[in-house]
Amino acid sequence: MAPYSLLVTRLQKALGVRQYHVASVLCQRAKVAMSHFEPNEYIHYDLLEKNINIVRKRLNRPLTLSEKIVYGHLDDPASQEIERGKSYLRLRPDRVAMQDATAQMAMLQFISSGLSKVAVPSTIHCDHLIEAQVGGEKDLRRAKDINQEVYNFLATAGAKYGVGFWKPGSGIIHQIILENYAYPGVLLIGTDSHTPNGGGLGGICIGVGGADAVDVMAGIPWELKCPKVIGVKLTGSLSGWSSPKDVILKVAGILTVKGGTGAIVEYHGPGVDSISCTGMATICNMGAEIGATTSVFPYNHRMKKYLSKTGREAEATHQWALHP
Repeated sequence: MAPYSLLVTRLQKALGVRQYHVASVLCQRAKVAMSHFEPNEYIHYDLLEKNINIVRKRLNRPLTLSEKIVYGHLDDPASQEIERGKSYLRLRPDRVAMQDATAQMAMLQFISSGLSKVAVPSTIHCDHLIEAQVGGEKDLRRAKDINQEVYNFLATAGAKYGVGFWKPGSGIIHQIILENYAYPGVLLIGTDSHTPNGGGLGGICIGVGGADAVDVMAGIPWELKCPKVIGVKLTGSLSGWSSPKDVILKVAGILTVKGGTGAIVEYHGPGVDSISCTGMATICNMGAEIGATTSVFPYNHRMKKYLSKTGREAEATHQWALHP
């Protein structure tokens, strides 16, 4: 039997339906946890779909993938002013991720709020304070020795306020997010410029400052200037010595270091299926080098396979059907 996504594609071709947008329709309604580490925090595809429908009726036009995810997280979809490049959107992100260098001030600011627990799932990842000098083991021991006070503060503050803590040596923040926390349709903000790495799993993942993270952790709507959209259609397939990095280098050559400023880069087209999930993440990661707000790929069988291989079959079965 052909994969579900292929069957949908064939059906849409027969009906003459445009195929490069994604909507949260036909997804299953069973509750799915956001991650293995937060069994009581669920993915709200139902709310996402509800908000998308409200905005689509208001704008009276099809929405792109990034618009669906962003507008689907609006605090007030019924009355929010929406104009690309001009309006400031008030959003409700699904989660927050912080690296250890910026998490220090963010946690101090959150503590001063007087709240007893963060409002959304949040994590701290200790990777930025490890300096590469000699070798993995020695560099890690040195980092633990020099930054012991910082790590102790982040670990204990995280435990008190409900923030997940990934100790030094656990891995790079972006890879941990891709393997454990990113999923199609997520709106994630992270205190690192390369947070867009999560776009490789069909999410809108945006790098922010520590103060923005505090707002979200405190339950305050997060403001983002309504992004413009840059579409990149990929045709053909990767072959020979070509790699995903060649794709983003070509895009960077066209847009330069500031051509993506204020915009979300959306990749689509038949060429997408020749790129692995981690390859798509690499392309999104490097989107930061062109000044893009973030980058994103549409959900496909590559993402489904990656979710399954990382033990997230439930997320993989909540498929987003292609729809105009």
